[in-house]
Parts: sequence; C-alpha cells; structure tokens
Amino acid sequence: MNERYRVEVTKDSLVFSAGHFITFAGGIIERLHGHNWRVKVEVEGPIDENFYVFDFIALRDDTKAIVDRLDHRLLLPTKSKLIHVAIDGTQAVARYEDRFWSIPADECILLPVENTTAELIARWIGGELIHIWTSKGIAIPEVLRVFVEENFGQWASWEGKQ
Repeated sequence: MNERYRVEVTKDSLVFSAGHFITFAGGIIERLHGHNWRVKVEVEGPIDENFYVFDFIALRDDTKAIVDRLDHRLLLPTKSKLIHVAIDGTQAVARYEDRFWSIPADECILLPVENTTAELIARWIGGELIHIWTSKGIAIPEVLRVFVEENFGQWASWEGKQ
C-alpha cells in the first residue's frame, strides 16, 4: 500500500487586513478597497523519522511571519503590465493610465505578482514559505498548498509539487 500523509494549519492568527485593487481585461480597474483575508496551508508527503509530514509549529509560525508582513498594508503588484509601481522618496506611487495613488511606502508591500488576486497572493505566500524553509535547511514537502480567503466563503488556492 502506498501511503500519503497531510497536515494543515488554519488559525485565527493567520489573518490579515489589507487593501488592494486589481485590473481586468478590457481596461477595467477596481476601486481601491480592502478585505480581511484568511490563510490556510497544507503540506503532503511521506512521514519522516519523527513520524511527521511537517512540524505543525514550524508550519504555523512560518506562515504567520509571512501573513504579518501583509497586515494593514496596501498590496501593490510590481509585475503588472497595467499598474506601474515605483518608490519616490518615502512614497509608493502606483499609476494606471491617467489615475495614480501616492501612499507612504511603509504602508505598502510590493509583491512580485502580475495582479493582487487571491490566486497570486496564495502563490506568493507559497514561494515565501519555500524560501524560508530552504534558508533554514528544512526539506520542502512533496506537495504544498496555500489557500487564501478574500471574503467569507471565497477561497483561491495554489499548489506546488516537487
């Protein structure tokens, strides 16, 4: 029998409040608005010599460290073809056609994504987890799933496999 194991964390502490706006095909851009986002992370694979797939505490703490960086920030995409973001002194300036927003840079987080959708935020969180684990010498699980809830009952997810 081929066995697989899975662990997940979803805690009340894995939440963040953040603003964003996204673009749509056809030259449409949302108004600046915010959400109370929630994050859930799952890892899957065989169990190790400690009979773990992954340590719950490490999974929770590493995810929380990333979520805390997003909390009470404006999420701005740096890889968008439509929204152009630059730091001008102490200000982050985002431009879309004839519109622009100037916000104190320390109130923003610049994400290397094409659009600040829940799907791409989930992918970014997954990449950050992999980066943290690699820097700590922690083995990357066979499967990593990140779920981001933008509004109650509206989840997006990303999955990475080894």
